[in-house]
Amino acid sequence: MDNKIILSYEIDGGNFSGAGEASSSVKKVLKQLGVDSDIIRRVVISMYEAEINAVIHAGGGRAEVEISPDKIYVKFTDDGPGIADVQQAMREGFSTASQKIREMGFGAGMGLPNIKSYTDEIRITSDVGKGTVVEMVVYLQEPVQK
Repeated sequence: MDNKIILSYEIDGGNFSGAGEASSSVKKVLKQLGVDSDIIRRVVISMYEAEINAVIHAGGGRAEVEISPDKIYVKFTDDGPGIADVQQAMREGFSTASQKIREMGFGAGMGLPNIKSYTDEIRITSDVGKGTVVEMVVYLQEPVQK
């Protein structure tokens, strides 16, 4: 893989049956590129969690994926309500999902903690009333320790 591959996806808010289409598409591309299965798993889980968050909380959003020789960079952007307290949202079990969403099997408060545990880097920028940007990186090889 000499060049970067750029992929873009629209995520529909409230469309639970369509959630996971972006992560599934990226999984196919990474398999075709011969990326290690553990790395594929980490990227797909992280992307799926971000997709579900966009579907549940933000009325949808956009995912941009950049696959380069050394890493996979994913950026989710939405125009949803934003996250008032990002540190609180990162705690396992914290959720603002409605009872209806919980009854569907979602909203357990593990989305952002799972993204953090499966990625090498995560950055969340959120403006209440304006939206959220979640950026994640998974390296294709172990980063050099400094």
